[in-house]
Amino acid sequence: MAKEKPPTDAEALLKKEKKAKKEKKEKRSETSGVIKKSSKKDHNDPSRSDKSLRKAQKAAEKEEKENKSGAEIPTSNDAPVANAVADVEMTTQLLNTLEAQNPGSVAVNDASNGDLTVKVKAKPLLGALVPFANPLADEKVGKKVLKGVKKAAKNKTLKRGVKEVVKSLRKSPPSTSTTSTTTITLPSSIVILAADISPMDVISHLPVLCEDHGIPYVFVPSRAELGAAGSTKRPTSVVMIGREVGKKKKEGEGGGEGKGEEEDWGEVYAELVKVVQKAGRGVRV
Repeated sequence: MAKEKPPTDAEALLKKEKKAKKEKKEKRSETSGVIKKSSKKDHNDPSRSDKSLRKAQKAAEKEEKENKSGAEIPTSNDAPVANAVADVEMTTQLLNTLEAQNPGSVAVNDASNGDLTVKVKAKPLLGALVPFANPLADEKVGKKVLKGVKKAAKNKTLKRGVKEVVKSLRKSPPSTSTTSTTTITLPSSIVILAADISPMDVISHLPVLCEDHGIPYVFVPSRAELGAAGSTKRPTSVVMIGREVGKKKKEGEGGGEGKGEEEDWGEVYAELVKVVQKAGRGVRV
């Protein structure tokens, strides 16, 4: 038997290179081909990869959502009916709330043809009141004051706006501290201010002027209501009610009727002065 020759250095290097190539091929097959094949074979195996589990969970969640949405969506015929019922319930709740907050503010009328008409009495929205609105007329006093403003506008004894009021206040004589108990004289005018004026500097100086000249004044909550009472379409910040009937009113009316209306206005003015002075008791600027 002939003895095998020992491998040379070159042959040993070639064998090492072949082994290294085989190992690389095995690693590649493990990372790519082998795992994919095994995942296909073991598709129903509970120990499959995390990715496949996540995909399966997402698919199941989608199916559940579709089933739920399909069960909740009404048919085309039921949708308008359901919306109408929901609207009626919401409207009923709103009307009940308004009636509970302000009894008598909601009136429902049933027409002959079956239609219902609902009337809601809503109070006008008020802005922020100025901090120096004192005295501020409450609801009862405010109605009396605005009624007096309407009558003053009818009798031509009303002055509107800051400029006209300031001009008339500066012409009026200053107040005196001495008062006589025998004679009671009415002030020459009354000033009505709106308390929801912004900026407040527009009327902030008027209470001081009224105090200096002995003119009673009172605040009402809404400038819109004050403007409407003064026969103007725009909101008004301040009005002045004069004691004497305007010249145009005297000239336009007949002799006897004019005197009668002038006497009626004198009574209204005296009553209005009492209301304003009562509201302003104890107020000092």
